[in-house]
Amino acid sequence: MLILSLDTSTQVCSVALHQNRELLGCYELLTEKTHSSMLTTLLDHIVTQAGFSLADLDAIAVAKGPGSYTGLRIGVSTAKGLCFALDKPLIAIDTLQAMAAQLRDFYPESHVLCPMIDARRMEVYCAHYQSVSLECLRETAAEIIDEHSFEELLKERPVVFFGDGAAKCKPALAQQAHALFPSQLIYPSAKTVGYLATDAFQHQQFEDLITFEPYYLKEFMGTKPKPKL
Repeated sequence: MLILSLDTSTQVCSVALHQNRELLGCYELLTEKTHSSMLTTLLDHIVTQAGFSLADLDAIAVAKGPGSYTGLRIGVSTAKGLCFALDKPLIAIDTLQAMAAQLRDFYPESHVLCPMIDARRMEVYCAHYQSVSLECLRETAAEIIDEHSFEELLKERPVVFFGDGAAKCKPALAQQAHALFPSQLIYPSAKTVGYLATDAFQHQQFEDLITFEPYYLKEFMGTKPKPKL
């Protein structure tokens, strides 16, 4: 089982290759505006440097969102194009679940994992997952953060807030005794997208190439054009 995965849902451009759940290689670039210019090059390099060709792939996995509108569009379009060209199935993995998978082995089951992706102002995209099992406890939502956010949950259990959205939330939540913030910034990664995609492949959880779209969560809010004089 050879799965090529990619994640462009944030400013990180990430690609990975897994064989039977084992990570063979990963590229991650944290630079502005690299998705469209570097993504296909990275995908080709990681496959060939591992000793395979694109035809050897069994499936292609992509982080479906939420996240950057432009980034998601680039990632999903690239993944769908490869699937069409190679006649391979497409697997879509929730970006926040893949982020939670990065920390599942670092905290006991008593903890809740709350990955956060920066949206606008004090708003974040977030979800709640049980540590270790990754059971979804609260579905993905757009949250405006203040000092009362997650108040009831934080009275009951430790909650680990992480991701680029957690940094701006820390001043509002850090006074809560059960609010935990890892010192290292956690970005979405194709490494855990590919890891989760292995289970999806085994259960034949494939997307329809014609109808599948990224999970934007919110409508794109572009800059309004200036009125003509």
